[in-house]
Amino acid sequence: MFIPVRIILTLLFLAGILVLQFFLSRARSRWPGLVLPILSFLFSLLYPLNMMAPQEGVTAGFVVQMIVVWLLANVPTLILLAVYFTVRSRRRNSSELDRTKIEDL
Repeated sequence: MFIPVRIILTLLFLAGILVLQFFLSRARSRWPGLVLPILSFLFSLLYPLNMMAPQEGVTAGFVVQMIVVWLLANVPTLILLAVYFTVRSRRRNSSELDRTKIEDL
């Protein structure tokens, strides 16, 4: 019974993060929309550091595994950046259309 509740709460949390990113990206300044992607990227740097190294030393397979973990940890960063650039491009197009309408008057 606890597993479905945890899944629902996790999905609600993730949806809340995406909604927050959407609203931060709509701000006039570009910096508020970059806060969550920057935080996500900084947290992704911690994931490879939490891995345990093999006892013989660092091997090539371990380095590859660290890179894969870092890339997978950056999936949320890429999603947040996609939301940011989508919202900003729509905002830019909207402001250009408004300028064109004002010039036509």
